[in-house]
Amino acid sequence: MAHAYRAVQWNRYKRLYDAVLAGGCVAYHVLFVGIGAATHPRATIETLVIRATATLAFLLLTVVLSIGPLCRLDPRLLPLLYNRRHLGVVTFLVAATHGVFSIVQFHALGDTHPLVSVLTANTEFASVSQFPFQPLGLLALLVLALMALTSHDFWLATLGPTTWKSLHMLVYAAWGLVVVHVALGVLQAERHPAFPVLVGAGVLWVGGIHAAAGLRERRGDRERPAAREGAWVEVCSADAIADGRAHVASVGDERVAVFRRGERLFALSNVCPHQGGPLGEGRIVDGCVTCPWHGHQFDPETGAAPPPYEDRATTIPLAVRDGTVWIAPDAERTS
Repeated sequence: MAHAYRAVQWNRYKRLYDAVLAGGCVAYHVLFVGIGAATHPRATIETLVIRATATLAFLLLTVVLSIGPLCRLDPRLLPLLYNRRHLGVVTFLVAATHGVFSIVQFHALGDTHPLVSVLTANTEFASVSQFPFQPLGLLALLVLALMALTSHDFWLATLGPTTWKSLHMLVYAAWGLVVVHVALGVLQAERHPAFPVLVGAGVLWVGGIHAAAGLRERRGDRERPAAREGAWVEVCSADAIADGRAHVASVGDERVAVFRRGERLFALSNVCPHQGGPLGEGRIVDGCVTCPWHGHQFDPETGAAPPPYEDRATTIPLAVRDGTVWIAPDAERTS
């Protein structure tokens, strides 16, 4: 949580995460270039770097898009969300390296401006095998650049959570552009069937886990509390909620998280005010509800963030009757 703007809020875990990520990227490039030089001795170092950065960027973007649905399918993976922004920025840097090397290699030696050359060098729009795939990659890179530049809390606070989140949903547009860019590029450069198979496997993987996560959440939303008592809605058995954890229920048009802290129960909106994260998938740490996405904390009784922070989660009236949890979704709330 940031009281004042800092571009990057470093801590020991983020430094370790970034060091491992950077080391992994370097190792991937060394291994890829080494194997490529041994198996394709005529390939230039520039060509090998272009291919290494292309495959790594595709792999990293696939991982970025996989983290969200995987965490919804298995809460044990929630710690992966903590540094997803860092992974996204690294994905952009790798993709940008690929773009720079490609533009210099194929478009920087003529009389036309390199960026103009990317857009105009190939106009075979009626051909599938010769379709101009490079402009698609350039457009995807611009989307990733926009997301990387707005990936910190300054822009989140400036744009507001809803606008910021909508902006970063463009990652799916970037993913689609990258898939087509890679698929059409492979059609023009390679003939081995392994390449389209790998691209297709990536598409099926990302689409499959998103569909599975969506179906799971849809089933949960359908299990709406049926018993009603005036303005109160039955949620679950109080004993079903583990200490420090939450039970998430769909009530009306929203999801409510009921947390247990010792012998007491508290109900909050499942939406974190920071970035719309699912509070109910987090846990209570040091007496505070802790969002699993970025670690923002809130008092479960008042919804207030610890001083000096001013964020506040929405709290909902709750009662326990005969061991059953009831909430009043239409009653006055604090937010």
